[in-house]
Amino acid sequence: MTKIWDCVIIGGGAAGLSAALVLGRARRDTLVIDAGEQSNLPAHGIGGLLGHDGRSPAELYEIGRREIEKYPALSFRRGRVVAAGGSVGEFELELEDGTVERSKRILLTTGMEYRIDDLPGMAELWGGSVFHCPFCHGWEVEGRPLAVRGNGERGVHGALLLSGWSEDVILLTDGPAELDDEQREKLWKAGVAVDERSIAALESERGCLTAISFGDGSRLERSGLLVAPALHQRNDLAEQLGVEPAEPNPLTADALKTDGFHRTSVPGVSAAGDAAGQMQQVAVAIATGSVAAAVMVQSLLSDEFGLPVPA
Repeated sequence: MTKIWDCVIIGGGAAGLSAALVLGRARRDTLVIDAGEQSNLPAHGIGGLLGHDGRSPAELYEIGRREIEKYPALSFRRGRVVAAGGSVGEFELELEDGTVERSKRILLTTGMEYRIDDLPGMAELWGGSVFHCPFCHGWEVEGRPLAVRGNGERGVHGALLLSGWSEDVILLTDGPAELDDEQREKLWKAGVAVDERSIAALESERGCLTAISFGDGSRLERSGLLVAPALHQRNDLAEQLGVEPAEPNPLTADALKTDGFHRTSVPGVSAAGDAAGQMQQVAVAIATGSVAAAVMVQSLLSDEFGLPVPA
């Protein structure tokens, strides 16, 4: 007879491993399936994670995998889920190698795909001196000459936010600025200059940003660049399961809609971390994974013994 897991966690990053730890300690048969595609792997270190500040993402995940190994109810497998279906209590997941797993619950912790522009020089600097979150990377470039690539309200937001880490911030609109008088006034008060030149490429030395070159041949020396990549789901598993997406916003095009306990619109399917549109930080992913798992444990006990759970 095919084993039926209490929960299959799809994605073994911060949210998935955090959830696995809770489920394993609760003695729930849990399988973590991980394709090893965490978005923050290019980053030099994780900023702002208590007890692990500056630790490389790969090292953190290795520590997490070692921690969950000691719990008999937990299993970890490298692989990719390509198909998902069923309903609460009897979900089926098909892996790329043809293996089929059955589970009572599913937790989606697949993260999001950060689609950065193909600007020359950007890919090599992504996760270091080119970053999307000042809370994660701002300290590493604090006090240095910085820039924000953006326009309109989103560009203003990024520039004002980054001004908390440096007194020398320039907003690069990469073409004509789409700013009203109120926005320009805010930028002026924060000491943020606006540069409308068209960006051609990023220059670097020893893996660090040194300057931004423009289409007219000029250049601007900078040590850090804040960008706003578009975030998208890595796969269509949520869609296959019938999970309702959240309303699109400037950050995420197709995050998953969840309630306060990280449950989706489909009974038995939860989502945590970046995939559910949470703030893109490892600390937040860990927290949401933990909460989602704790509620899932209670949901399973509700099925078995009638434990009351929030509607």
